[in-house]
Amino acid sequence: MKILANNKKVSHEYFILDTYECGIVLKGTEIKSIRLGKIAISDAYARVKEFELYILNMHISKYEYGNIFNHEETRERKLLMKKHDIIKLGQKIKSDGLTLIPTKVYLKEGFCKLELALCKGKKLYDKRESNKEADTTRRLEKITKEYRT
Repeated sequence: MKILANNKKVSHEYFILDTYECGIVLKGTEIKSIRLGKIAISDAYARVKEFELYILNMHISKYEYGNIFNHEETRERKLLMKKHDIIKLGQKIKSDGLTLIPTKVYLKEGFCKLELALCKGKKLYDKRESNKEADTTRRLEKITKEYRT
């Protein structure tokens, strides 16, 4: 499994409740650009529309060796997932006010896969609390490392 893009700010901005793996429907030269690592998912999000799952604002740069049939960079792309899972996700999003954010894009057995996280937004005080926890664990690791040597 080769990770091509990683969204690090998801864990800082959101509470991750659950993760899902899904495929992406790609056209033309998109997979060549993805294999070169020219993909950005930091502003991307997913939504359910008419029992289908789509990702928006995922930026795949144009393939430099492409011709006039090159792809559009930020088009709406369909995601591949089982229908009953999409229906469950749609119900959770509507009832609980949750969002679907991509966390990783990777190659698995030659296919491009996307990991989606079902998230709930953090408030400012939640972000401060998680920063405090990370700081204390960092300090504890440093103290234990000094104590061992």
